[in-house]
Amino acid sequence: MSQEFTFAINSIRFDEDYHPSENTRITTNFANLARGKSREENLRNTFRMIDDRFNALAHWDNPEGNRYAVKLEIISVAMNLEGEGGGNALPLIEILKTNIVDRKTGKRIEGIAGNNFSSYVRDYDFSVVLREHNKEQPGFSTPDNFGDLHGNLFKCFVNSSAYWDNFTKPPVICLSVSSSKTYHRTVNQHPVLGVEYQQNEYSLTDEYFAKMGLKVRYFMPPNSVAPLAFYFTGDLLADYTNLELISTISTMDTFQKIYRPEIYNANSPAGKSYQPSLTHHDFSLTRIDYDREERSRLAVEQGRFVEEQFIKPYQTILEKWSAGYAL
Repeated sequence: MSQEFTFAINSIRFDEDYHPSENTRITTNFANLARGKSREENLRNTFRMIDDRFNALAHWDNPEGNRYAVKLEIISVAMNLEGEGGGNALPLIEILKTNIVDRKTGKRIEGIAGNNFSSYVRDYDFSVVLREHNKEQPGFSTPDNFGDLHGNLFKCFVNSSAYWDNFTKPPVICLSVSSSKTYHRTVNQHPVLGVEYQQNEYSLTDEYFAKMGLKVRYFMPPNSVAPLAFYFTGDLLADYTNLELISTISTMDTFQKIYRPEIYNANSPAGKSYQPSLTHHDFSLTRIDYDREERSRLAVEQGRFVEEQFIKPYQTILEKWSAGYAL
């Protein structure tokens, strides 16, 4: 394969002083929280919710419920097409990295990379390609090779030296379950991940992430009201410690309560058979401002941006590389 891609990783702390940079995708959920007149209160309340959730799950040897704090980093990934574009780096992916501070011992414990997942090419696929494909035809379908390029780019990144120079374990991405599918409770229960759910048919997001080399399992952690979707390689239950898993659960459970309160801040928990709904009315709002309509609108704008700045200029190179990529 003649074309080689290299990746550059930058990290910035996600704390109360965080301001989105000009290069940050404006549809990224954590960037949305850090804009506007309520930004400081939004961030302060978000981090308090994460810490409280972590300590509730990590309750052993933690009598006062305040032993741990979660520190977050925003990881930005840029890609270089060597020999093309003058070596300009193209923004590709943003994820979160968790770290855990043990106030009792003073130790800082490495968490998990992944968690929230933002991608320019994913915006393009869902907000441009998929919409145009279904604009003038009955029913719903996906185009041929939908998600192939994005999946190969992600696998290339995770298997790169840049990734393994910065992280010790594969990523785990944690998202909302799909409102188009029904999930069924199983008898399997993990002490941290909680009760496992399964469904009979994968969602479009599940299939898209499968092309990224990621499997999916659905768990409803203790004292949660809906299952979360965990995307991973390897063995989710064996490859990560309880504290690592709790760092992801506490972070993403908090974010989902803010982003999708109809599902994750509902006033009653999921039953044996459960179909999530964003039109559910029996839920509570957090004290955190989040403009979901704005985010949906901006996703289309950024999908068009990546089409003009990345897909069209490098389409021949990208298609040839992706067709020959095998891992």
